[in-house]
Amino acid sequence: MNKKFFSGLLALGLLASVALSAQAQEKKKESLGKKIEKTADKVGNKTAEVAVKGTSKIGDKTWKGKMAPDGSDVYINNKNRKYYVNKKGAKVYLKASEIKTRPEKKS
Repeated sequence: MNKKFFSGLLALGLLASVALSAQAQEKKKESLGKKIEKTADKVGNKTAEVAVKGTSKIGDKTWKGKMAPDGSDVYINNKNRKYYVNKKGAKVYLKASEIKTRPEKKS
């Protein structure tokens, strides 16, 4: 009886440890709400970027042959301030040292 009791207790302990270790290694999944929120942020940022770039192309001059630190176009507003539009759709004003010459395309 004593031997059966200890072997049963040992088996129960092994099962419990296997179950807990399997649960500890399970990857937590992202909730649906978080996925929707991230996607909405991405869509909103892209929409803002496209809208500001469109407005800049129409209302401001594009500086030919120059590029911003991220490789995008440099715009000049009516106060002669140079800026570019970042990935979130915000205008980032540039210092003269931040403006780079755009390499010419090789054909």
